Amino acid sequence: MKISRNNSPARAPGKTFHRLLALVAAAAVAITALPAMAQTKLRVGVVGVASDVGVYIAQERGYFKQEGLDVEFIPFKSASDMVAPLGAGQLDAGGGTVAAGLYNAVSRDISVRIVADKGSVKPGYAFSGLMVRKDLVDSGRYKSYKDLKGMKVAIGAEGTSTAAALNAALKLGGLQYKDVDIVDLGFPQHMAAYANKGIDASITNEPTMTRLIDAGLAVRVAGNDTLYPNQQTSVLLYSETLVKDKPDVGLRFMRAYVRAVRDYNDVLNGGHIAGPGSDAIIAILTKYTAVKDGDIYRKMSPPATDPNGKVNVASLERDLAFFRSQGLISNPKITAASLMDTSILAKAVQQLGPYKKKGE
Repeated sequence: MKISRNNSPARAPGKTFHRLLALVAAAAVAITALPAMAQTKLRVGVVGVASDVGVYIAQERGYFKQEGLDVEFIPFKSASDMVAPLGAGQLDAGGGTVAAGLYNAVSRDISVRIVADKGSVKPGYAFSGLMVRKDLVDSGRYKSYKDLKGMKVAIGAEGTSTAAALNAALKLGGLQYKDVDIVDLGFPQHMAAYANKGIDASITNEPTMTRLIDAGLAVRVAGNDTLYPNQQTSVLLYSETLVKDKPDVGLRFMRAYVRAVRDYNDVLNGGHIAGPGSDAIIAILTKYTAVKDGDIYRKMSPPATDPNGKVNVASLERDLAFFRSQGLISNPKITAASLMDTSILAKAVQQLGPYKKKGE
């Protein structure tokens, strides 16, 4: 008897086949969902000013998300207020002016690291400048730096980059810091102080500088790009945890940040945010900062940022020497270099490759 090798009729796809398809589909959905599930939460301090532009662009354009990061912005009045939360690990990153308080905090074993540039004064980009009340300029009371003697001069705060810039201006006039009456005053308050003739001069940051000029209250007699060329005015800070315990997360954040800073550099032209694509960057700034008038951003001199995140350490050391001369530094041996850790930045730049401005 011949026995057929296929004595069963062909079967149509049944339950087993459909179950297999369902498993494949479920696996595909799971794989698709992985990036969202693997997102790492980071808390980042911001002050809501133009020098925060790098983190704002990275957030708005999805660069952080592409790196698997869920970034939450935590608002602060100043960078000095971020130092303690960074040291305690309550914040992962932040940034702003390198003030005397940062050096003193590190001297008290509060672990914070300077990891990248966040804003500086470069030729043509005078984000800060020396202002003098317009009536004093018009009357001839002020003609040159030496005429600052005896004037009431406002700065952002004692022991900050604006104080160091004022010191540089006074030196150009053959004066000392003690030759003027110093007033600590937040930049937005400079408007009222000039209007009431409560101050004679100031070191003022943008956008208040442009607003003072537009209102006819003060004259910019010199930008900080001539007073104090290449001053490092703002830096990106990491908590020690992000540097030492989570360097992979720190690297992912840095890659997104440098990409964003390069986008910003692409739209800088002639000392303004004016290159191709500038409207999109201005829209991001007006969304995230207190300045809601895009025309202000078009008029003002924006902060410069290094497309490779490089920090001008020599500038920080000059400011530190001035803070020390004012008796503001508790540790006589601390240096700016001792706060630096650029290892993560170097790796991010190496992975991203050299910067080339769009259109060049």
